Amino acid sequence: MATAEKKRPRISSGAGRTTSRKEVLERKKAIDELIRKAIAVKDHLVQFPAFHKFQRNGLSVYLESGRGDKLTLPTRKYIQNLLKVNMEEPYGPEWPSEEKIKRQEMVAPEARYIFIKQYSNGFTTECSMNQGEGVEHNHTPCNEGHLVGFVHYRFVLEDELPVVYVYELQMETSAHGKGLGKFMMQLIEQIACTNQMGAVMLTVQKANTQAMAFYTKLRYVISSTSPSRVDPQIGLEKSYEILCKTFDSEAKSKLEDGNEEL
Repeated sequence: MATAEKKRPRISSGAGRTTSRKEVLERKKAIDELIRKAIAVKDHLVQFPAFHKFQRNGLSVYLESGRGDKLTLPTRKYIQNLLKVNMEEPYGPEWPSEEKIKRQEMVAPEARYIFIKQYSNGFTTECSMNQGEGVEHNHTPCNEGHLVGFVHYRFVLEDELPVVYVYELQMETSAHGKGLGKFMMQLIEQIACTNQMGAVMLTVQKANTQAMAFYTKLRYVISSTSPSRVDPQIGLEKSYEILCKTFDSEAKSKLEDGNEEL
C-alpha cells in the first residue's frame, strides 16, 4: 500500500534544538486542521473507485458511506444486533456495560461508516436477533441490497498525532474467510494516508484470538499506548490490546517505539 505523497505538518528534531511554544502551537493548529478537513469530507469512498465493490470467492458486495448522526432506525438496530452477536462472547461479563458505550458511540456526529451490502435478487434484508441464536434476516421487496457488515472509524488525535481509529470492523459469518476483512482494512489505510493521518489504530479484546491473528497477519503491532506496554502489570489486568500500523517515522517513533522525540 502506497503512503500519502504529502507529509503531515511536523517539527523536525535536532540535537540541542529546543522547540518554541509558538512552533508547538502552530503544529497543533496544523494537525487540528488536518483532522477537521478529513471529518468534513462528505464521502471518502468517492476517491477510491476500486473499492466500491468486492467480488471474490463467491461473495459479491458493494460499499456505501455513512455517518453516526444520519443512521436510520433499521441501520441502528442492525449495528446493535451484529455487535451483540459478534462481541458478547469476547467481552464476557464486561459486555452489558460495553454495549451501552457502543450504542452511544455509534450515533456520534464524528462517527464515520462504510457499510457492506449484498445484492439479494430484488430483496432487502433487515437484521434482527433470533432468541440469542444469531442474526436473523427478514426479507422485504426492495431494490436495495442488505447489510452484511460495516466499519465504524473516526479521525482523531492520538498521542498528539492525527490517526484513523477503527472503532468496529464487523461482518456476518457468511462474509468471513472471503478476503473481505483485508479488503476493508486496505480501504481504511488508503483513507488514512490520503488524508495525511499518521496511522490506523484499533482496540482488540485479548479473548478475540481470531481478530488478533487477523490484524497481526496484516502487520499491525501492539502500540506503545496499549496498557501491556505502558505498564506490564496493568496490562495483565486489562482485557484488551491497542494495535496500530504507522505510515511515517514520527508516528512509528511515538506509537510503535514509544519515544516522544525522533
